[in-house]
This record gives sequence, C-alpha cells and structure tokens, in this order.
Amino acid sequence: MPHLEAVNTLPARADVWNASNAHCRVRYQLQANAEPDLLCRALNLFALQFLTPQQVNVQREADDLSIEVVIDGLSWHRAQVIAEKLRNLISVCSVDLHTADAPKLEVAQATG
Repeated sequence: MPHLEAVNTLPARADVWNASNAHCRVRYQLQANAEPDLLCRALNLFALQFLTPQQVNVQREADDLSIEVVIDGLSWHRAQVIAEKLRNLISVCSVDLHTADAPKLEVAQATG
C-alpha cells in the first residue's frame, strides 16, 4: 500500500478558448428563486472548469436568493460563456456580469 502524500493543487486551468486574451477579475450577480440545490448547481459550473471563486456571498429574502461570485483569472469570453450557463439554470431569474476591478457598472445583463 503506498504511503500517504500531501495533495498537490494543480495550477489554474488554461483558457484554451483564447489563451492570448487578457485575464480579468469578474463579478457575477445572480437573482434566483430560493431552491435548496441552486447554490450547489451554480458553483458546480465553476468547479467543472477547475475554478475556485475568491468570494461568494449569498442572501435569502423570502423566496428569493441573491448570489454574488467574484473570480479571477478568466478571459472576458470565458466569463461570458459561464454567465450564459448560469442563465440556463432552472430557478435563475437573471445574471449580471461585471468586471470586478471597475465600479459596479452594468457590463452584460440578461433576464431569463
């Protein structure tokens, strides 16, 4: 039986869609119905890309959830693709995507 070893974390996944694009820090703001599995389903989209958010804030008010996710190291194109996948989740009403370094200006918005 092999000896136990410390788990080494892998480097961040390369953005193969366009490696020459500059990477940025982005903020996703989701409005959704408060479903028990929604937070797991939303965060799983990042996990499947081997991405770990810097910050996740969730607030529940009655039957609604407000979720904010800040993540670094994405090209703008990749961030938009993930935002579109978030919009396609059941119970998600809207997703706003912003660059996190700038003031909270509306950069991309869609309502589903």
